[in-house]
This record gives sequence, structure tokens and C-alpha cells, in this order.
Amino acid sequence: MATYRAIQQEVKATYGFVPKTSWIADVLSERRVETPSLSTRPIANVRVGRCPPDKKPSIEAAIDKLG
Repeated sequence: MATYRAIQQEVKATYGFVPKTSWIADVLSERRVETPSLSTRPIANVRVGRCPPDKKPSIEAAIDKLG
């Protein structure tokens, strides 16, 4: 799996914006990909920064491209 930074760089180069890491984690969790749990997250399995629907296709494309 590609790193969050690699996904951010791919999205920026292709679509012109840098996605937040929480958006990437949201897309990955919808795909049932294990993401690291953070000790700074107040509730373990609750995501605060949901990915906006208009940004999701570009993040998914970058994930698919990078593998």
C-alpha cells in the first residue's frame, strides 16, 4: 500500500489539491483497509474528518494507481 504522503503527492499532481490525511483514512476504511490507530484520537473507531463526496473519486483513483 502507498503511503499517505505518496497519495497526497499523486492527488496534488493530478487533481491540483492536497487531501487531508483524515480524508485518505476515511476512504481506506471504507475499502476495509487496516489503518493505524492513533493514540491522539479520542474515540478509537470514530473518524472526525470525513472525506467530502466530491474529493473521494480523486483519492480513490490515486490509491488505485499507486496500489
